[in-house]
Amino acid sequence: MNSGLRAPCSLQRVFYMAHQDFRKFIEWAQNEIAFVPDFHKRILFSYEAHFWLNGYINKQNCRIWSEANPQVYVETPLHPEKLTVWCALWAGGIIGPYFFKNDEGHNVTVNGDRYRAMITNFFIPELNNHDVQELWFQQDGTTCHTARATIDLLKDTFGDRLISRFGPVN
Repeated sequence: MNSGLRAPCSLQRVFYMAHQDFRKFIEWAQNEIAFVPDFHKRILFSYEAHFWLNGYINKQNCRIWSEANPQVYVETPLHPEKLTVWCALWAGGIIGPYFFKNDEGHNVTVNGDRYRAMITNFFIPELNNHDVQELWFQQDGTTCHTARATIDLLKDTFGDRLISRFGPVN
């Protein structure tokens, strides 16, 4: 029973960054903004999201407050089908969405080869439709995003304008 004094809390996992990493990144960003006041408008922020196709509910996002255990059970498959969607956005618009599917049109998980194929066959051609000469690209530290082959591919496109773990700016 909730006495009003406590509430359930969930842990949130984040990538490890040492204190000096935060300070170094903040100093770098402040320096960029000092030279280019609208620098924040020149960053392509990218991310992937998963959408479960069977109505799957993340138990961390669902709470039932009750004086007694309501004995609620939700049956779910062991491996529910999901769709992974990627997009990048910045002040000038959105690139995407991109849906990770195989050649037969089935939803697939993201790995290094599939992520690089998306960059090569979708993202870079889409960039050619926009004035992106001064844009920076930001991505998270997921393993398939930070594999050496992936970082090298992104450096070929963005040079030193890559904000990523193991990239020029991390």
